[in-house]
Amino acid sequence: MMAGCVKAVKLGTNVRTRRSLFGGVAGIAACASFAGPLKAFARPHRHAGHAAKTAAAASAADAPVGTPANTPIGPFDTVARWAYVVDYDTGAVLLDKASEERMAPSSLTKMMTAYIVFGMLATGRIRLEQSLPVSEKAWRTQGSKMFVPLGQSVLVSDLIQGMLIQSGNDACIVLAEGIAGSEERFVAMMNEEAPKLGMMNSHFANVTGLPAEGHFMTARDVATVASHLIRDFPQYYHYFGELEFTYNRIRQGNRNVLVDKGLADGLKTGHTDAGGFGLCASSKRNGNRVIVVINGTSSSNERAHEGERLMSWAFANFENATLFRRGQVVDSAPVWMGEHRQVSLVAGADIVMTLPVGWRQRSHIAVDYASPVIAPVTKGQVCGALVISAPNMADIRVPLEAGESVAKLGLVARAMTRLGHGPAQ
Repeated sequence: MMAGCVKAVKLGTNVRTRRSLFGGVAGIAACASFAGPLKAFARPHRHAGHAAKTAAAASAADAPVGTPANTPIGPFDTVARWAYVVDYDTGAVLLDKASEERMAPSSLTKMMTAYIVFGMLATGRIRLEQSLPVSEKAWRTQGSKMFVPLGQSVLVSDLIQGMLIQSGNDACIVLAEGIAGSEERFVAMMNEEAPKLGMMNSHFANVTGLPAEGHFMTARDVATVASHLIRDFPQYYHYFGELEFTYNRIRQGNRNVLVDKGLADGLKTGHTDAGGFGLCASSKRNGNRVIVVINGTSSSNERAHEGERLMSWAFANFENATLFRRGQVVDSAPVWMGEHRQVSLVAGADIVMTLPVGWRQRSHIAVDYASPVIAPVTKGQVCGALVISAPNMADIRVPLEAGESVAKLGLVARAMTRLGHGPAQ
């Protein structure tokens, strides 16, 4: 791989070296193919020239009358009051509209309820074939229902399907009471677990999403719990994608129209007067998975149309570009007073970034390190950074590690080197 010095700046006893590795599609295409985590985008600028026109043209024929959301390729209108689109693999934010603003999550709450239930299943605290009793509170719970029978017991597997496919509030109460003894204690578990998942702006007052004071989530937090459900409990994720469920001789279809149309493989919808019509959906196409969250639309039809539109927009306008695999040599750096004159700089983890389609040739990749690296050097020691630049993006810096250890020269060899009689450093 060819590398040329771009600039060197005096920094103490070392020289800060920035070496350009490559720019554009030819360089990126030369890298290995793998997917791994990297937070690709900082908060985007609201001006992106030609790329913004590309985004606007993506759905021009059916563009809604809405207000703009921020995207890495410029403003993009959506009728949703709250919207958040993220690449599941890289964490790159593709679209953001009021994603940190508290909102009434309605039945999107049930995703957090499900996370606690799945955790109990995974640890053996409950079993799918176990039955839980139906209390009068559960039986009387209003809103969407599974229609559990009063005084009888229901299989956990049926309750999960009733909660996620039929959006049964009664099923949620039965699960909460069966696991924690009461809905209140189960809610305490939800509030304890949420910040551990990175949901820093959510608070739950119930397990159903029915209107209640102090019950809120953000669009970003909805996407966060969705990501954890997919990653932490793949063995149970299929429940979100089942098309229908019949219980007590009552057949109900999945309320997520994107799932019904085969455009998503999960997750959940919700509706209250305060939150409007909301949706969280995820889909995987050509190896990439995207999560879409919207809330505050005016009808179930508008929710379905906007969810589909944003999902299609995300896949049409962004792609994941693999740069380096874990352990792959990116460059090498000179070593001062070491038994070897150079040390390889390797990727400590797989490096993949999400880029707008067609922007590969406009990206620039360089390596930045203090030159020379002072011996001794330990394998895995951070010795520099890969710097990825693209228009309208903040530079992304990814740590580079020493690919091998380099011992320090002995006393005599160091003395000869300082006198200019040792090997060239």
